[in-house]
Amino acid sequence: MNPSNCPQCGLDNVYPDGALQVCADCGHEWSGHAQAVDEVRQAVRDSNGNPLAAGDTVVVIKDLKVKGSSIPLKQGTMIRNIRLVEGDPEHIEGHSEKIKGLVLKTQFLRKA
Repeated sequence: MNPSNCPQCGLDNVYPDGALQVCADCGHEWSGHAQAVDEVRQAVRDSNGNPLAAGDTVVVIKDLKVKGSSIPLKQGTMIRNIRLVEGDPEHIEGHSEKIKGLVLKTQFLRKA
């Protein structure tokens, strides 16, 4: 479906009305913000350029020091069930076996 189409009826007779988009055929009104959030989520990529989605498993590609912990995050560590940081395609959230509540840069990760 084209992003300029109405999400309710799918027709492309859409016009802007302030911050909203309005479908002239069915009268449905929606915010363009939801589409922008989807675009940001699609833009989250690992170090190899593979797209990442919430719930994916990633692998750390180099040893990383973790702020607030004396335990480093070793190369090859699996981070399961990642969460995407809304509005920031360069970071993800996740947990390792030993360290909870990690926020990691995608440049140090690859999709498993």
